[in-house]
Amino acid sequence: MDHPSEHVSAGRDHSVSSGSTTKKTISYQSAGVDIDAGDRAVEALKPSIKKTIRPEVVGGIGGFAGLFALDTEKYKKPLLASSTDGVGTKLVIAQKLGIHDTVGIDLVAMVVDDLVVCGAEPLFLLDYIATGQVVPEKIADIGAGIADGCRYAGCSLIGGEIAEHPGVMKPDDYDISATGVGVVEADQLLGPDRVKPGDVAIAMRASGLHSNGFSLVREALFGVGKMDLGTVVPEFATAERSQRTLGEELLTPTHIYAKDCLELAKECDVHAFAHITGGGIAGNLVRSLPEDLQIEVDRGAWTPNPVFDVVRQAGGIGEEEMERTFNMGVGMVAIVAPDQVDRSLAVLTARHVEAWTIGEVAEGGAGVRLSGSYRTAG
Repeated sequence: MDHPSEHVSAGRDHSVSSGSTTKKTISYQSAGVDIDAGDRAVEALKPSIKKTIRPEVVGGIGGFAGLFALDTEKYKKPLLASSTDGVGTKLVIAQKLGIHDTVGIDLVAMVVDDLVVCGAEPLFLLDYIATGQVVPEKIADIGAGIADGCRYAGCSLIGGEIAEHPGVMKPDDYDISATGVGVVEADQLLGPDRVKPGDVAIAMRASGLHSNGFSLVREALFGVGKMDLGTVVPEFATAERSQRTLGEELLTPTHIYAKDCLELAKECDVHAFAHITGGGIAGNLVRSLPEDLQIEVDRGAWTPNPVFDVVRQAGGIGEEEMERTFNMGVGMVAIVAPDQVDRSLAVLTARHVEAWTIGEVAEGGAGVRLSGSYRTAG
Protein backbone atom coordinates (compact mmCIF):
# COMPACT_ATOMS: atom_id res chain seq x y z
CA MET A 1 0.00 0.00 0.00
CA ASP A 2 1.74 3.11 -1.25
CA HIS A 3 1.17 6.83 -0.81
CA PRO A 4 2.32 9.77 -2.97
CA SER A 5 5.87 10.39 -1.82
CA GLU A 6 7.52 13.22 -3.71
CA HIS A 7 10.39 14.55 -1.63
CA VAL A 8 8.80 17.76 -0.41
CA SER A 9 8.38 19.38 2.97
CA ALA A 10 5.33 18.16 4.83
CA GLY A 11 5.70 20.77 7.58
CA ARG A 12 4.08 24.13 8.06
CA ASP A 13 4.46 27.05 5.68
CA HIS A 14 7.49 29.15 6.45
CA SER A 15 9.18 32.32 5.21
CA VAL A 16 12.76 33.02 4.20
CA SER A 17 14.39 36.45 4.09
CA SER A 18 16.23 37.65 0.97
CA GLY A 19 17.61 41.12 1.66
CA SER A 20 14.69 43.40 2.33
CA THR A 21 12.21 41.01 0.65
CA THR A 22 10.45 38.31 2.59
CA LYS A 23 9.34 35.46 0.33
CA LYS A 24 6.78 32.93 1.49
CA THR A 25 7.48 29.34 0.47
CA ILE A 26 4.91 26.61 0.11
CA SER A 27 4.85 22.88 0.86
CA TYR A 28 3.03 19.81 -0.37
CA GLN A 29 0.94 19.97 2.82
CA SER A 30 -0.06 23.59 2.21
CA ALA A 31 -1.14 22.48 -1.29
CA GLY A 32 -3.45 19.94 0.31
CA VAL A 33 -1.45 16.69 0.42
CA ASP A 34 -0.40 15.43 3.85
CA ILE A 35 2.29 12.75 3.41
CA ASP A 36 2.42 12.08 7.14
CA ALA A 37 -1.33 11.37 7.22
CA GLY A 38 -0.88 8.99 4.31
CA ASP A 39 1.90 7.17 6.11
CA ARG A 40 -0.28 6.88 9.22
CA ALA A 41 -3.10 5.50 7.09
CA VAL A 42 -0.83 2.82 5.65
CA GLU A 43 0.36 1.83 9.13
CA ALA A 44 -3.23 1.59 10.32
CA LEU A 45 -4.05 -0.75 7.42
CA LYS A 46 -1.21 -3.20 7.95
CA PRO A 47 -2.88 -5.40 10.63
CA SER A 48 -5.95 -5.89 8.41
CA ILE A 49 -3.86 -6.63 5.34
CA LYS A 50 -1.75 -9.21 7.15
CA LYS A 51 -4.88 -11.26 7.87
CA THR A 52 -5.36 -11.81 4.12
CA ILE A 53 -1.89 -13.10 3.30
CA ARG A 54 -1.71 -16.47 1.56
CA PRO A 55 1.46 -18.62 1.67
CA GLU A 56 2.28 -17.70 -1.94
CA VAL A 57 2.77 -14.02 -1.13
CA VAL A 58 6.43 -13.00 -1.28
CA GLY A 59 7.77 -10.12 0.78
CA GLY A 60 5.92 -7.71 3.01
CA ILE A 61 3.78 -4.62 2.68
CA GLY A 62 5.25 -1.38 1.38
CA GLY A 63 7.27 -2.47 -1.65
CA PHE A 64 6.85 -0.96 -5.08
CA ALA A 65 5.09 -4.08 -6.36
CA GLY A 66 3.21 -6.99 -4.80
CA LEU A 67 4.83 -10.37 -5.40
CA PHE A 68 2.99 -13.68 -5.63
CA ALA A 69 4.64 -17.05 -6.32
CA LEU A 70 2.30 -19.13 -8.48
CA ASP A 71 2.62 -22.84 -7.67
CA THR A 72 3.64 -24.12 -11.10
CA GLU A 73 3.62 -27.73 -9.91
CA LYS A 74 -0.05 -27.52 -8.98
CA TYR A 75 -1.25 -26.74 -12.52
CA LYS A 76 -0.63 -28.47 -15.84
CA LYS A 77 -1.70 -25.52 -17.97
CA PRO A 78 -2.68 -22.55 -15.79
CA LEU A 79 -4.60 -19.61 -17.18
CA LEU A 80 -4.44 -16.30 -15.34
CA ALA A 81 -7.72 -14.40 -15.10
CA SER A 82 -7.97 -10.71 -14.23
CA SER A 83 -10.77 -8.32 -13.37
CA THR A 84 -11.06 -4.70 -12.31
CA ASP A 85 -14.01 -2.79 -10.90
CA GLY A 86 -15.26 -0.20 -8.43
CA VAL A 87 -18.27 0.32 -6.19
CA GLY A 88 -19.92 3.24 -7.95
CA THR A 89 -22.25 5.74 -6.33
CA LYS A 90 -23.10 3.44 -3.43
CA LEU A 91 -20.16 5.33 -1.92
CA VAL A 92 -22.39 8.40 -1.64
CA ILE A 93 -24.52 6.53 0.91
CA ALA A 94 -21.45 5.49 2.90
CA GLN A 95 -20.13 9.04 2.90
CA LYS A 96 -23.45 10.53 4.03
CA LEU A 97 -23.81 8.02 6.86
CA GLY A 98 -20.14 8.15 7.85
CA ILE A 99 -19.94 4.34 7.65
CA HIS A 100 -16.90 3.24 5.68
CA ASP A 101 -16.12 -0.33 6.77
CA THR A 102 -18.55 -2.18 4.46
CA VAL A 103 -17.99 -0.73 0.98
CA GLY A 104 -14.64 -2.50 0.80
CA ILE A 105 -16.53 -5.80 0.90
CA ASP A 106 -18.60 -4.58 -2.04
CA LEU A 107 -15.41 -3.74 -3.90
CA VAL A 108 -13.89 -7.18 -3.47
CA ALA A 109 -17.17 -8.86 -4.42
CA MET A 110 -17.40 -6.96 -7.69
CA VAL A 111 -13.92 -8.14 -8.65
CA VAL A 112 -13.66 -11.72 -7.39
CA ASP A 113 -17.19 -12.73 -8.38
CA ASP A 114 -16.31 -11.79 -11.95
CA LEU A 115 -13.14 -13.89 -11.73
CA VAL A 116 -14.93 -16.99 -10.48
CA VAL A 117 -17.38 -16.95 -13.38
CA CYS A 118 -14.76 -18.64 -15.56
CA GLY A 119 -13.86 -21.04 -12.75
CA ALA A 120 -10.83 -19.08 -11.58
CA GLU A 121 -9.72 -19.11 -7.95
CA PRO A 122 -9.02 -15.52 -6.83
CA LEU A 123 -5.36 -15.28 -5.80
CA PHE A 124 -4.64 -11.66 -5.00
CA LEU A 125 -6.04 -8.15 -5.23
CA LEU A 126 -4.65 -4.62 -5.39
CA ASP A 127 -6.77 -1.65 -4.38
CA TYR A 128 -6.82 2.07 -5.14
CA ILE A 129 -8.28 4.65 -2.76
CA ALA A 130 -8.56 8.25 -3.97
CA THR A 131 -9.76 10.96 -1.59
CA GLY A 132 -9.87 14.71 -1.25
CA GLN A 133 -8.18 14.54 2.13
CA VAL A 134 -6.50 11.59 3.82
CA VAL A 135 -8.02 10.90 7.22
CA PRO A 136 -6.12 7.87 8.55
CA GLU A 137 -9.05 6.52 10.56
CA LYS A 138 -11.38 6.66 7.56
CA ILE A 139 -8.84 5.04 5.27
CA ALA A 140 -8.32 2.33 7.89
CA ASP A 141 -12.06 1.60 7.92
CA ILE A 142 -12.21 1.39 4.13
CA GLY A 143 -9.13 -0.83 4.05
CA ALA A 144 -10.49 -3.08 6.80
CA GLY A 145 -13.57 -3.72 4.68
CA ILE A 146 -11.41 -4.57 1.67
CA ALA A 147 -9.35 -6.94 3.83
CA ASP A 148 -12.53 -8.57 5.15
CA GLY A 149 -13.70 -9.11 1.59
CA CYS A 150 -10.39 -10.68 0.62
CA ARG A 151 -10.59 -13.07 3.56
CA TYR A 152 -14.14 -14.07 2.58
CA ALA A 153 -12.92 -14.69 -0.97
CA GLY A 154 -9.73 -16.50 0.06
CA CYS A 155 -7.41 -14.10 -1.75
CA SER A 156 -4.57 -11.88 -0.56
CA LEU A 157 -4.50 -8.09 -0.53
CA ILE A 158 -0.92 -7.61 -1.68
CA GLY A 159 -0.74 -3.93 -2.53
CA GLY A 160 -2.48 -0.75 -3.51
CA GLU A 161 -2.39 3.01 -3.55
CA ILE A 162 -3.77 5.84 -1.44
CA ALA A 163 -4.03 9.03 -3.49
CA GLU A 164 -4.88 12.45 -2.06
CA HIS A 165 -6.52 14.73 -4.65
CA PRO A 166 -7.16 18.21 -3.21
CA GLY A 167 -8.83 20.52 -5.69
CA VAL A 168 -10.19 17.56 -7.64
CA MET A 169 -12.24 15.95 -4.88
CA LYS A 170 -13.93 17.48 -1.85
CA PRO A 171 -12.17 16.68 1.46
CA ASP A 172 -14.78 14.11 2.57
CA ASP A 173 -15.19 12.45 -0.83
CA TYR A 174 -13.44 9.27 -1.90
CA ASP A 175 -13.57 6.65 -4.62
CA ILE A 176 -12.24 3.11 -4.56
CA SER A 177 -11.35 0.53 -7.17
CA ALA A 178 -9.46 -2.74 -7.31
CA THR A 179 -7.89 -5.23 -9.67
CA GLY A 180 -7.80 -8.93 -8.92
CA VAL A 181 -5.96 -11.89 -10.44
CA GLY A 182 -7.03 -15.52 -10.33
CA VAL A 183 -6.01 -18.82 -11.88
CA VAL A 184 -7.86 -21.68 -13.53
CA GLU A 185 -6.65 -24.89 -15.13
CA ALA A 186 -7.15 -24.63 -18.89
CA ASP A 187 -9.22 -27.79 -19.14
CA GLN A 188 -11.48 -26.62 -16.29
CA LEU A 189 -12.30 -23.26 -17.84
CA LEU A 190 -16.04 -22.57 -17.58
CA GLY A 191 -18.14 -20.64 -20.06
CA PRO A 192 -20.59 -20.71 -22.98
CA ASP A 193 -18.68 -23.40 -24.86
CA ARG A 194 -19.67 -25.93 -22.18
CA VAL A 195 -23.37 -25.09 -22.06
CA LYS A 196 -25.76 -27.55 -23.71
CA PRO A 197 -29.50 -27.86 -24.28
CA GLY A 198 -31.17 -29.31 -21.21
CA ASP A 199 -28.75 -27.67 -18.75
CA VAL A 200 -30.47 -26.03 -15.80
CA ALA A 201 -29.97 -22.50 -14.44
CA ILE A 202 -29.73 -22.26 -10.64
CA ALA A 203 -30.09 -18.83 -9.02
CA MET A 204 -28.30 -17.80 -5.83
CA ARG A 205 -29.97 -15.26 -3.57
CA ALA A 206 -28.56 -11.72 -3.55
CA SER A 207 -28.02 -9.99 -0.21
CA GLY A 208 -29.80 -6.92 -1.59
CA LEU A 209 -29.05 -4.29 -4.20
CA HIS A 210 -25.36 -5.26 -4.16
CA SER A 211 -23.40 -2.46 -5.89
CA ASN A 212 -25.31 -1.60 -9.04
CA GLY A 213 -27.91 0.98 -9.99
CA PHE A 214 -27.33 3.36 -7.10
CA SER A 215 -27.70 6.47 -9.25
CA LEU A 216 -31.25 5.33 -10.00
CA VAL A 217 -31.74 4.25 -6.37
CA ARG A 218 -30.77 7.68 -5.06
CA GLU A 219 -33.00 9.48 -7.56
CA ALA A 220 -35.96 7.20 -6.76
CA LEU A 221 -35.65 7.26 -2.99
CA PHE A 222 -34.32 10.73 -2.25
CA GLY A 223 -35.25 12.71 -5.35
CA VAL A 224 -38.74 11.49 -6.27
CA GLY A 225 -39.58 9.67 -3.04
CA LYS A 226 -38.25 12.34 -0.64
CA MET A 227 -37.17 9.61 1.78
CA ASP A 228 -34.48 9.85 4.46
CA LEU A 229 -31.62 7.47 5.21
CA GLY A 230 -32.74 7.27 8.82
CA THR A 231 -36.29 6.18 7.96
CA VAL A 232 -37.26 2.85 9.52
CA VAL A 233 -38.83 0.73 6.77
CA PRO A 234 -41.12 -2.06 8.06
CA GLU A 235 -40.42 -4.24 5.02
CA PHE A 236 -36.74 -4.47 6.00
CA ALA A 237 -37.40 -6.15 9.35
CA THR A 238 -35.69 -9.52 9.78
CA ALA A 239 -35.80 -12.34 12.31
CA GLU A 240 -32.72 -10.81 13.93
CA ARG A 241 -33.74 -7.13 13.62
CA SER A 242 -37.29 -5.88 14.22
CA GLN A 243 -36.32 -2.40 13.01
CA ARG A 244 -34.00 -1.54 10.17
CA THR A 245 -33.39 1.82 8.51
CA LEU A 246 -33.21 2.63 4.84
CA GLY A 247 -29.54 3.52 5.20
CA GLU A 248 -28.72 0.17 6.80
CA GLU A 249 -30.45 -1.68 3.98
CA LEU A 250 -28.70 0.30 1.26
CA LEU A 251 -25.28 -0.37 2.80
CA THR A 252 -25.85 -4.13 3.05
CA PRO A 253 -22.61 -5.54 1.59
CA THR A 254 -22.60 -7.45 -1.67
CA HIS A 255 -22.49 -11.20 -1.07
CA ILE A 256 -19.17 -12.73 -2.09
CA TYR A 257 -19.89 -15.97 -3.98
CA ALA A 258 -16.31 -16.91 -4.87
CA LYS A 259 -15.85 -19.79 -2.41
CA ASP A 260 -19.44 -20.97 -2.95
CA CYS A 261 -18.91 -21.19 -6.70
CA LEU A 262 -15.52 -22.87 -6.43
CA GLU A 263 -16.94 -25.50 -4.09
CA LEU A 264 -19.92 -26.03 -6.39
CA ALA A 265 -17.63 -26.47 -9.41
CA LYS A 266 -15.52 -28.92 -7.42
CA GLU A 267 -18.45 -31.08 -6.32
CA CYS A 268 -20.77 -30.85 -9.34
CA ASP A 269 -20.75 -30.69 -13.12
CA VAL A 270 -21.00 -26.92 -13.56
CA HIS A 271 -20.82 -25.61 -17.12
CA ALA A 272 -20.98 -21.85 -16.57
CA PHE A 273 -21.65 -19.08 -14.07
CA ALA A 274 -23.16 -15.62 -14.55
CA HIS A 275 -22.49 -12.78 -12.11
CA ILE A 276 -25.65 -10.67 -12.04
CA THR A 277 -24.59 -7.02 -11.90
CA GLY A 278 -25.51 -3.95 -13.98
CA GLY A 279 -27.71 -5.10 -16.85
CA GLY A 280 -29.74 -7.39 -14.65
CA ILE A 281 -30.47 -11.08 -15.02
CA ALA A 282 -31.07 -11.09 -18.77
CA GLY A 283 -28.16 -8.81 -19.61
CA ASN A 284 -25.64 -10.92 -17.71
CA LEU A 285 -26.99 -14.45 -18.10
CA VAL A 286 -26.88 -14.11 -21.89
CA ARG A 287 -23.10 -13.64 -21.66
CA SER A 288 -22.82 -17.23 -20.42
CA LEU A 289 -24.86 -18.78 -23.23
CA PRO A 290 -23.85 -19.91 -26.71
CA GLU A 291 -25.30 -17.62 -29.37
CA ASP A 292 -27.78 -20.25 -30.59
CA LEU A 293 -29.32 -21.25 -27.25
CA GLN A 294 -31.86 -19.62 -24.96
CA ILE A 295 -33.18 -19.62 -21.41
CA GLU A 296 -36.66 -18.63 -20.35
CA VAL A 297 -36.37 -17.43 -16.75
CA ASP A 298 -39.44 -18.02 -14.59
CA ARG A 299 -40.03 -14.98 -12.38
CA GLY A 300 -42.43 -17.06 -10.31
CA ALA A 301 -39.54 -19.10 -8.90
CA TRP A 302 -38.64 -16.50 -6.27
CA THR A 303 -39.60 -13.39 -4.33
CA PRO A 304 -37.22 -10.45 -4.87
CA ASN A 305 -35.75 -8.81 -1.75
CA PRO A 306 -38.10 -6.14 -0.30
CA VAL A 307 -35.73 -3.30 -1.19
CA PHE A 308 -36.52 -3.68 -4.89
CA ASP A 309 -40.22 -3.04 -4.37
CA VAL A 310 -39.45 -0.07 -2.10
CA VAL A 311 -37.26 1.48 -4.82
CA ARG A 312 -39.80 0.71 -7.55
CA GLN A 313 -42.71 2.27 -5.69
CA ALA A 314 -40.78 5.32 -4.49
CA GLY A 315 -39.58 6.17 -7.98
CA GLY A 316 -42.52 4.92 -10.01
CA ILE A 317 -40.09 2.78 -12.02
CA GLY A 318 -41.37 0.38 -14.66
CA GLU A 319 -40.64 -3.35 -14.57
CA GLU A 320 -38.43 -3.29 -17.67
CA GLU A 321 -36.24 -0.54 -16.22
CA MET A 322 -36.01 -2.36 -12.88
CA GLU A 323 -34.94 -5.60 -14.54
CA ARG A 324 -32.28 -4.08 -16.77
CA THR A 325 -30.79 -2.10 -13.86
CA PHE A 326 -30.97 -4.38 -10.79
CA ASN A 327 -30.30 -8.01 -9.92
CA MET A 328 -33.89 -8.42 -8.60
CA GLY A 329 -32.72 -10.75 -5.85
CA VAL A 330 -30.37 -12.98 -7.87
CA GLY A 331 -26.65 -12.36 -7.36
CA MET A 332 -25.16 -15.32 -9.20
CA VAL A 333 -26.44 -18.01 -11.56
CA ALA A 334 -24.90 -21.44 -12.09
CA ILE A 335 -25.66 -23.42 -15.24
CA VAL A 336 -25.33 -27.13 -14.44
CA ALA A 337 -25.89 -30.48 -16.11
CA PRO A 338 -29.52 -31.65 -15.68
CA ASP A 339 -28.53 -34.62 -13.51
CA GLN A 340 -26.63 -32.32 -11.14
CA VAL A 341 -29.49 -30.09 -10.00
CA ASP A 342 -30.32 -31.78 -6.69
CA ARG A 343 -26.67 -32.20 -5.78
CA SER A 344 -25.93 -28.57 -6.66
CA LEU A 345 -28.79 -27.29 -4.53
CA ALA A 346 -27.58 -29.49 -1.64
CA VAL A 347 -24.03 -28.11 -1.90
CA LEU A 348 -25.28 -24.53 -1.85
CA THR A 349 -27.67 -25.21 1.02
CA ALA A 350 -24.80 -26.69 3.04
CA ARG A 351 -22.93 -23.42 2.44
CA HIS A 352 -25.97 -21.42 3.64
CA VAL A 353 -26.67 -20.01 0.19
CA GLU A 354 -30.37 -19.83 -0.70
CA ALA A 355 -30.76 -21.22 -4.21
CA TRP A 356 -33.46 -22.38 -6.62
CA THR A 357 -33.91 -23.32 -10.28
CA ILE A 358 -35.07 -20.57 -12.62
CA GLY A 359 -35.01 -22.09 -16.09
CA GLU A 360 -33.62 -24.56 -18.61
CA VAL A 361 -31.31 -24.09 -21.57
CA ALA A 362 -33.15 -24.82 -24.82
CA GLU A 363 -32.80 -24.75 -28.58
CA GLY A 364 -35.12 -22.86 -30.89
CA GLY A 365 -33.97 -19.35 -30.10
CA ALA A 366 -31.24 -17.23 -28.58
CA GLY A 367 -30.88 -15.05 -25.53
CA VAL A 368 -32.69 -14.72 -22.21
CA ARG A 369 -36.34 -13.92 -21.65
CA LEU A 370 -38.12 -13.42 -18.34
CA SER A 371 -41.70 -14.68 -18.07
CA GLY A 372 -44.44 -14.86 -15.47
CA SER A 373 -44.73 -12.75 -12.32
CA TYR A 374 -42.56 -12.57 -9.25
CA ARG A 375 -43.80 -14.25 -6.11
CA THR A 376 -45.02 -11.86 -3.47
CA ALA A 377 -44.01 -11.99 0.18
CA GLY A 378 -46.31 -13.73 2.61
